[in-house]
Amino acid sequence: MRSALTGPRSLAADLVSVFKLRIGVVITASALGGIAVTPGPLPEAHRVVFLALAVFMASAASGGFNQLWERGLDARMRRTARRPFVAGRLRAGPSWYVSILLLLIAGGGLAAAAANPWAAGYTLAGALTYAFVYTVWLKPRTSLNIVVGGLAGSFAVLAGAAAVDPGLAPEPVLLAIVLFLWTPPHFWALAMAAKEDYALCGVPMLPVVVGDAACAKFVFAHALALSAIALLPALFSMGAVYLVAALVGGAWFSWKCWLLVREPTKKNAIRAFLASLSQLSLLLTGAVADRLLTGIG
Repeated sequence: MRSALTGPRSLAADLVSVFKLRIGVVITASALGGIAVTPGPLPEAHRVVFLALAVFMASAASGGFNQLWERGLDARMRRTARRPFVAGRLRAGPSWYVSILLLLIAGGGLAAAAANPWAAGYTLAGALTYAFVYTVWLKPRTSLNIVVGGLAGSFAVLAGAAAVDPGLAPEPVLLAIVLFLWTPPHFWALAMAAKEDYALCGVPMLPVVVGDAACAKFVFAHALALSAIALLPALFSMGAVYLVAALVGGAWFSWKCWLLVREPTKKNAIRAFLASLSQLSLLLTGAVADRLLTGIG
């Protein structure tokens, strides 16, 4: 599994890359957001920690599968040509698939133990959606690939919500819709910056199929929609802290996307991509802070 040329520090960096642990942090934060916005008594602290770890493990498994499966495609793209499997720092093989499967099973089992079968089901559904529905099936075939792929984040929200109430209140359902709408513009903006790579490899990402100007309009429309829907939990049980975070994050993201519509350049695409991260971070932090400061009984 490991190349003889890989030292301990570089191995750690390679594992962060292979398992897409940065994405795992976002997915885990989405699960915590699902817990925060769901009315009802919070689970015990250790159950929250174990559920977060379970979601993180499942996300890592799906990220590892993505890089293992796509190593041939990654070798043809400048943006991904230095990834561990492509560069030979890690050797692809059956043992990786076995390890990824075991990690996924462990994540699902831990979610069931920490919360309930509903939370485990949503945790596994998110990982399997990203690994198979997005990576294997849709990504090489349709420009709608990441639209469905956005369900991975939505399932994480529902996993967290199910730990509080498997019945799913309106607030986590709305937050799951926000995550569903957030993923496409987040990734489309990045895809605009890497359009030449995707075009060269024949991957039908939206900017390759419809062009930058039209793609920017789709990005802006999604940003407006998710920013508006993100406000709706405040009509139910969420308080002022959440509302302010949703307003500020949504306005910032929408503004950057509007600038992308006006001038669909790589620089503005990266700015919109970074703004999407800021928006989601504000929203989820606001949800958790609101719950901790005001409580939702």
